[in-house]
Amino acid sequence: MSEDPEPTENISGGPDGGGLASEFDERTAETRAEQVVDRLGERYWRKTYGGQDAFECLVRTILSQNTSDKASQPAHDALMARYGESEDLAVALAEVDQDDLAETIQPAGLYNQKSETLGRIAGRVVEEYGGAAGFDEYVTGEEPDEVRDTLLDFSGVGPKTADCVLLFSGGRAGVFPVDTHVHRIYRRLGVAPPDADHEKVREVLEDQIPAEKCGFGHTATIQFGREFCKARKPACLDDPDACPMADLCDQVGVYPATDEVVDPADAPAE
Repeated sequence: MSEDPEPTENISGGPDGGGLASEFDERTAETRAEQVVDRLGERYWRKTYGGQDAFECLVRTILSQNTSDKASQPAHDALMARYGESEDLAVALAEVDQDDLAETIQPAGLYNQKSETLGRIAGRVVEEYGGAAGFDEYVTGEEPDEVRDTLLDFSGVGPKTADCVLLFSGGRAGVFPVDTHVHRIYRRLGVAPPDADHEKVREVLEDQIPAEKCGFGHTATIQFGREFCKARKPACLDDPDACPMADLCDQVGVYPATDEVVDPADAPAE
């Protein structure tokens, strides 16, 4: 997801947070996963969640697939500038010429594939929910597991996309979307098994981290991955004390002595 303006209240957990700050104190953490998130809570702003229009959130997340915010944000802005003034964004995208849509979202990459996906999903949203407003009502009002299953039934929507819609639109506590950063970091830390797929990492995190901290944990872990625990050059390679998680990390697949980094799944078992 792209960076949102900082909220006026420093809270976590969306509506379930009750407008109050969650406690981020690693001394009281019950698991190492929670301890990691609590330490991130000392470093990063604890954003509010929920409130984004569900269909636009889905569109934004699809545009972000397999690319960076730097690439997907201009595509989202161009799409909204061209079609966002319509009475209903889902109706507009369901009726748009696919070539025109592909040209509009070109900065996001894979624009032909993504334009086809957006048009197909928009058509289904219009057919089944009457448009964007009905879809938003469904996403924010129904049981999260049911909504997640429905979203996963949309061709072109995977677990991370579905979970982002639940989190950023529905403000659902207990949802921890797993993108490439989250998948890498919690296996590298040793919190999740080194060969765990995205769904297994999600299960581990949602089981071991309190529901009200999951949304913050997702966004803060991504920021931590961009600043410290990078895929090819984690901070610990240069300085073992440079990483704020050094004492909590098993460094699975990271070998400072040889300056080597491999995917945790490829690390030799100890």
